[in-house]
Amino acid sequence: MFGSGHKRSRVPKSVALSRRDTLGSRLLDISQDRGLQLRLGISLVAIVLLVISLQAWKAPFSYRQGDYAEHGIAAKIDFERVDVIGTDLARQRAEDTVALVFIHDPQILELLDDELRAALGEIAAAKAVERLSDNARKQFALDEPTAQELEDSFSSEWYNRGTPQERFETLRAAIVGPDMKMAEARIDSMVEEFQEFILPITETGIISVDTVRLEKITPDKRLQIVLENQPLESGTTVLLPRVRLLDQLNEAGQMGYSWETFKTLNPEIRPAIVQWLIERVSPTLRYDQATTTTEIALAREMVDPRLERYLTGDMLVSPQEFIGKEKLALLEDEYEAAEVQIGNGARLTRVGIALIMVSVLSILIGFYIVKNEPRIANDVQALITFWVAMIATAFIGRIVSFDPLRAEIIPLLTTVLLLSVAFNQTLATISAFSLALLLTMSTTGEFNQFLVLMSTATAAIIPLQKVSSRSTLIKTSFISALTYFIVGCGIAIIETQSITEVMQDTQFLVMSAKGAALCLVAGYLVAGSLPFIENTFGVVTDMTLLELSDPSHPLLQDLVRLAPGTYNHSISVASIAETATERIGGNGLLARVGAYFHDIGKMLKPQYFIENVQEGATSPHEQLSPAMSTLIIIGHVKDGVDLAEQYGLPAPIIDFVEQHHGTTLVEYFYHEATKKAECEPDHKTDAEESSFRYPGPKPQSREAGVMMIADACESACRTLTEPTPRRIESLVDSIVMRRLLDGQFDECALQMSDIRKIQDSVTKSLTAIYHGRIKYPDGPDSKKKSDVRDPSHEQPTIAAN
Repeated sequence: MFGSGHKRSRVPKSVALSRRDTLGSRLLDISQDRGLQLRLGISLVAIVLLVISLQAWKAPFSYRQGDYAEHGIAAKIDFERVDVIGTDLARQRAEDTVALVFIHDPQILELLDDELRAALGEIAAAKAVERLSDNARKQFALDEPTAQELEDSFSSEWYNRGTPQERFETLRAAIVGPDMKMAEARIDSMVEEFQEFILPITETGIISVDTVRLEKITPDKRLQIVLENQPLESGTTVLLPRVRLLDQLNEAGQMGYSWETFKTLNPEIRPAIVQWLIERVSPTLRYDQATTTTEIALAREMVDPRLERYLTGDMLVSPQEFIGKEKLALLEDEYEAAEVQIGNGARLTRVGIALIMVSVLSILIGFYIVKNEPRIANDVQALITFWVAMIATAFIGRIVSFDPLRAEIIPLLTTVLLLSVAFNQTLATISAFSLALLLTMSTTGEFNQFLVLMSTATAAIIPLQKVSSRSTLIKTSFISALTYFIVGCGIAIIETQSITEVMQDTQFLVMSAKGAALCLVAGYLVAGSLPFIENTFGVVTDMTLLELSDPSHPLLQDLVRLAPGTYNHSISVASIAETATERIGGNGLLARVGAYFHDIGKMLKPQYFIENVQEGATSPHEQLSPAMSTLIIIGHVKDGVDLAEQYGLPAPIIDFVEQHHGTTLVEYFYHEATKKAECEPDHKTDAEESSFRYPGPKPQSREAGVMMIADACESACRTLTEPTPRRIESLVDSIVMRRLLDGQFDECALQMSDIRKIQDSVTKSLTAIYHGRIKYPDGPDSKKKSDVRDPSHEQPTIAAN
């Protein structure tokens, strides 16, 4: 998929002409290029992962909530589906039949007979109601009643029998009888009958009024009464009235109709006994929520799902109906039933077809990358990053394409914007086409969706030729949002043949507006993640470049302070390189900012570079050997890279620092070393050409190539005593030709036509800088005139590099 990145060997022309570039020779080259094999392997794995992320073994589910079914949708196969409503009703009925489990603690009632005996004894011993304790008066209702107690059915009967003293005398007479000596026997008889009277609540217990209210227990609700630490099966099932004390005390209750069997507990004192019981008894039932919940769950599980059967041709969605939530669920069930019927052979066929389609799209993208994007083709990390972005977009886009999100536009638009910012619009467009097609294939399979996705992505790509500010991305997202809404509405109008119907479909308009809003979300995501994008893809945006071009940058401040000559040289080179780069259609801003920083390494040893040596001063190189001087000169590249990394400059700017000399020869000191070697035969090895070359690499981009030419020409032009246009043109031509013959432009995308344009632009820029001036005659008068000449023609006196 990708071309080889290794250097071509130099062979005789006759051999080169006789060799035929056959398929076998290409395969041999691939087998010998480990880097190419690695990149091909990464691409093959990425293709497989793309197929997996798209779930190519499944057919696309083409329906979404809010879609318009003009002709209706009929069942394509016979299938059954769970009747959710019917199943829920059956399970609810099963749940309603489950008895609530209560734990009964009868020990609470065991002391009631003793307490009653003591209370009756206190009544018998007292002569008047005032002699009774407050508890006794309250428990037997022997005090003045409240309004609420008079309304109570049980209390009112007793209160209506007279004053507290009269009620006391009635109760005492029933206890004592005709003779005080019979009181004890009568109390024993009353207690025995009372024990028999409370037997029903002793067996089944008493429920709390609060429990009934909190659990919303109705009278017909079944309750399972289980003794403490006894199995559930041993319990008794009753209804609520059986365990509610007031219901038991009613005439219809089991305790209520048992009064007729008692003798000593005669009707005269029954209301008092009932009142005492109500006051004294405590609930004995405790709701066992955990056991009840378990029983309910088991009962619901025992209910088999209720099924609905549909035959082929049955209308699932009526004509001219919008697909709602329930209809969508029905269509999903049909889809799942159809998927179950598909065999392994058919699934393998689907995967094979998808693999072929993904491979074709990948080859198209790869062909473009090899021809136009060597940053990706020759860099394993960049290649992996690109494929990860593509796979993640396909995977996430398919997941979020379903209801209720329908947000596949977010990952698609985000990736497209990233590629447009990080690389170029052409790669972004090709990738957008491939991703939109793959997402459409794996989701709805509808051409309408592809049109919406592709048009939205295209609308986002077109304005992104330059990202000069974050607002550019926001404006782009607004354009894409508007495109999404307009194209979506246009397609709907074409389908329905009615503008009115579409404009009245609130659900469709809401979904379209939601999709447009998601486009805005993608724009804000990319705008907020620009620093991450720059670090991940190794690119730099115009916003960052404008920030770096600020003269107050710490590195530039140090440069102007420590090496002012180098700073002036960098400013001049920046202007020349920017103009030349824009002439060939490159990034002029990148070239200008790169030129600002390309010589920052010189500030560590500024005195060793001629532009920083003051006129008349002695160069320190006069005391050094040519080899040592060359090491110092070459070292400014490594020092510059270290400084750039220390200050966090972006990778593209560091490339300018590292590549602006390429692998050129330090000619002056090489010639000095050659002369010395000729005079001293013992030092012939000191003049090896490789020792006097910069370590490189050669320029890898067009901007870096322009930078090399502008830097060399500006430095050399300073050595001209009379920089006439013809001399400048000859000098530029000579320097460019030497760099060209030296192979310095072999690894960047500069063509011969570009080099001619660069040469012409650099010549014009240098001619403008070193334009001719009027020579004023000597003399006092002339001197005065020269002192007030136009300051715009002043040029600083700077030695050449």
